[in-house]
Amino acid sequence: VCLFFMAANVLEEDSMEQDIESPVTIHQPKLPKQAREDLPKNINKECAKRKIQRYVRKDGKCNVHHGNVRETYRYLTDIFTTLVDLKWRFNLLIFVMVYTVTWLFFGMIWWLIAYMRGDMDHIGDSTWTPCVSNLNGFVSAFLFSIETETTIGYGYRVITDKCPEGIILLLVQSVLGSIVNAFMVGCMFVKISQPKKRAETLVFSTNAVISMRDGKLCLMFRVGDLRNSHIVEASIRAKLIKSKQTKEGEFIPLNQTDINVGYYTGDDRLFLVSPLIISHEINQQSPFWEISKAQLPKEELEIVVILEGMVEATGMTCQARSSYITSEILWGYRFTPVLTLEDGFYEVDYNSFHETYETNTPVYSAKELAEMASRAELPLTWSVSSKLDQHAELETEEEEKNQDDQNERNGDVANLENESKV
Repeated sequence: VCLFFMAANVLEEDSMEQDIESPVTIHQPKLPKQAREDLPKNINKECAKRKIQRYVRKDGKCNVHHGNVRETYRYLTDIFTTLVDLKWRFNLLIFVMVYTVTWLFFGMIWWLIAYMRGDMDHIGDSTWTPCVSNLNGFVSAFLFSIETETTIGYGYRVITDKCPEGIILLLVQSVLGSIVNAFMVGCMFVKISQPKKRAETLVFSTNAVISMRDGKLCLMFRVGDLRNSHIVEASIRAKLIKSKQTKEGEFIPLNQTDINVGYYTGDDRLFLVSPLIISHEINQQSPFWEISKAQLPKEELEIVVILEGMVEATGMTCQARSSYITSEILWGYRFTPVLTLEDGFYEVDYNSFHETYETNTPVYSAKELAEMASRAELPLTWSVSSKLDQHAELETEEEEKNQDDQNERNGDVANLENESKV
């Protein structure tokens, strides 16, 4: 790549000189496709920014894949949850296959009973009482199995009272059919009623911002609910995902640290009727205490936010997730207001939900701001007190000096009077 750049620069210089000397120009040769794709967009930048791998994607899905799982039998011990967690195409395939296999299985048994009793040899014989009337082959046995399990009953094929083994099979198929129906229909119902789709109507702002609020540096992001039905007992949490190394030298990848978004004050419990701005005060307990504006782009961190609560319509617990990496944290910005008062109601403009505007924010970290504030306040108090003390000392010295002078003058006057008397 560097050789291609050098060659390109040399050709450009030659072409400029050729343009000055003569009207004939030398065209730059076309680089190969691989070289063109490998060229960086900005030549002055030696290396591009390393892409931060997300732990949680913007849509809330966790970017973690489980590999080398040897104890796969554990999935079968909880087969119901396994089926619910499957994708829809596999779920529907299993749904169809279970019913088809049970119908074929019991249809084969009905055909074997008819074959073993000799019903196939007496088809059309009015003197012969078969196990199942009008059963003349495997296809008719399969249809009778479907009618039995689904309780359709067309009235053409019917079991007779001269077949005890058929009566037992009828009872077994009815019970097992009810169990299969309850299991599969329950699985499909839970799959349909999962609150994952409800979580898609809970939105997070595209970016998080850092700015001053009430004289304190705060990290903020916005959440909102697009539906009119509310989330009951809604609460918000935030986690900082960042690798760390302990004092003993242990490396902890993707260490999770809690970010206080109002746990002690109760501000983490939300009444999510209109969009809310969630604020995290950057204080001494905050992991952002020593991070400044210049240092923020160099940090490899991710903020995972979790909003959860109960769906008002169904009562099921719903959880929505999102994340912010360093490139999505804007220093010195605030969110544009989205709530306006109309004639008799409040209106939310979701077109401005993700919009921000720049505001005057110091570029220093919260720790540096606290140190500067302490340095600005303490010398002022010291200077005032010292000046007062110095002024008091000067006044006392002047009073003592004046008193000494007066005593000396009084002494001189007394001496003069004595001398005059003498």
